[in-house]
Amino acid sequence: MSLSASARAAVRARLAHLLAVREHVVIDGDTHPSDPALYLPALRERLAADANYFHGRPIGDEELIAEMDAAGVDMALCWQNPAVLPPGGSAQENFAHLQAANAAIAELARRYPARILPAGWTDPAALGETGAAEMVRLCVEEWGMAVVKLNPAQNAYPIDSPAVLRLVDRIVGLGAVPAFHFGADTEFTPAEGLAAVAARHADRPVIGVHMGGGGPAYVAAEPLYQAARALGLARPNVFFVESAKRDTHIESDLIAYRLAGPPASRQIALGSDTPYGTVSFTFGGYRALLARLAQGATHADARLRARPGLFDAGAIADLLGRNLADLLIGASRAVLDGN
Repeated sequence: MSLSASARAAVRARLAHLLAVREHVVIDGDTHPSDPALYLPALRERLAADANYFHGRPIGDEELIAEMDAAGVDMALCWQNPAVLPPGGSAQENFAHLQAANAAIAELARRYPARILPAGWTDPAALGETGAAEMVRLCVEEWGMAVVKLNPAQNAYPIDSPAVLRLVDRIVGLGAVPAFHFGADTEFTPAEGLAAVAARHADRPVIGVHMGGGGPAYVAAEPLYQAARALGLARPNVFFVESAKRDTHIESDLIAYRLAGPPASRQIALGSDTPYGTVSFTFGGYRALLARLAQGATHADARLRARPGLFDAGAIADLLGRNLADLLIGASRAVLDGN
C-alpha cells in the first residue's frame, strides 16, 4: 500500500509550507471543526432554536477561520468533533459516519491549505479493530493525514489495551503520529497508560492532547496533572498539547519544561479545544501568560529570576507554534518516506 497521488501532493505541499513558516508560525494544536452537512436533524433543530452555547456546540470552517483571524493564529491542527457523530449504530454504520467526518477534515485542508493541518480519527470501540485499522489507512494513505487521534475516554476503552497498541503500530508503520485524548475526565487514560504507549515506539513521537486536562473537576484532576508533567520530562517522545486545562497548571508545565531545557522544552504546544473552548479567548490568555513569564512576574518568579531570559522570543515562538510545526514536519517526512 502507498499514498494516493492526491495525498502525496498534499503532504508535500504541507511540508513545504511548514518549512517556510516554521520560525514564526502560530498554531492552535487542538481544534474540532465540522461540516454542517453532517449535522443530525436533532442537532440542526437545537442550533436553530438555541443561540446559546451548549457542550460540543459545533462550528464550521468559516467560524473557525474567523476565530483564528481574530486571535492572530496562522494554522490549526484539526480533527473531527465527536459530538456531531450519531451515537451507537453498527460497526459498518459507525465506519461510514466517521469516514465522512474525516473526509470533511481533509476537504477543509484542501480548501485552506495554508491554514488547516488535517488530522484523522479512529475508534476501535465503535468500528472494531479491523475497521479502526482500515480507517487509519484511509486517513494516512488516502487523505495524507500525518496525525491520527484516538479518544479512549469518550469511547470507553483503556489507552494501552492490546487493540490500541496494535493500532499504534499501524499508525507508526505508516509514518504517522498517534495522538490521544489524555485527560483526567475518565479512568481510561492514566499516566501509566500513555507511558506504555510511548514505550511501544520509543523513537517515535506520541501526542497527549490536554496533558491531563480534558474536562475533569479541578481537584480530581490534580494527580494526573502532576503525573503528566513528570511523564513528559521522563519520556522525550511524549509531546503534549495543552488545552482544556486549568491555566495555573499550564503555567507550571511551561515553566518546568522550559527549565528542563531540550528536549523537554520542545515537547509542548498550545491549543484551544474549540468548540469546547474558543481560539480567541485561549490564545489571548496564552499570549498574556507568556508575556508575564517573559517579565519574570509569576507566583514561581523565584525560579525565573534565577534564569533571566528563560522565556525569550525564541521560547515564545516555540510554544506558540514552532514546536508543533517541527513535529508535523518530521511526521510529514516520515509519511512520505514510509509510503
